[in-house]
Amino acid sequence: MRRKFYCKNSVAFVFLVVFFCCISVLIISMLKVPDVDTGNGAMSIYDDTPLKSSGNDKSVGTFGNMMIDMLPEDLAFTVFVPSETAFERDLRLSANDSLVEEKINDTYVVISRVLGFSAIPRVLDTATVPISGEEVSYDSLSGFELFVSKNSEGVLVVNGVKSESVDIKRGKLVVHVMDGVIMDAEFEQSIQPDFDGDD
Repeated sequence: MRRKFYCKNSVAFVFLVVFFCCISVLIISMLKVPDVDTGNGAMSIYDDTPLKSSGNDKSVGTFGNMMIDMLPEDLAFTVFVPSETAFERDLRLSANDSLVEEKINDTYVVISRVLGFSAIPRVLDTATVPISGEEVSYDSLSGFELFVSKNSEGVLVVNGVKSESVDIKRGKLVVHVMDGVIMDAEFEQSIQPDFDGDD
């Protein structure tokens, strides 16, 4: 009996198998396939909620929504957003005064600088932070080192700043609302009020 040609030539057979495997991988990668949940929180399946804010998310606040709107929609980030109280207390930004036409550019400068200190280019849910009080270190977008841990009550703490609300999901973004502003000493000093004391 005579064998068919494709079985006779083993090189041609291997070439066809590799060719069809490559085509299969190419077709699968072109399809929109959701991320696989590995169980350890490294990858998660996110819903398709828009990243851009609707402007009425009270838990994140006006300035927090402005920070989130500065981030790209297609990349995963974790942002430690200061609460509205923290923006007013620590940065002297209030929604009524800082968003007027004369001050809006200065407000965006401050908010973008805070975003650089408080965003990391990865997903960090509270479930992935160890409970034992052990600090985990991450570099923010500006290169500022963030030390993330949980205190004895299980509250998320970043560089000594406690969280108010955690694990708010916006597309691929995870937002944690903090009771303070995460910033380096140089920026903190630059925003302190100038005192005109009598000398």
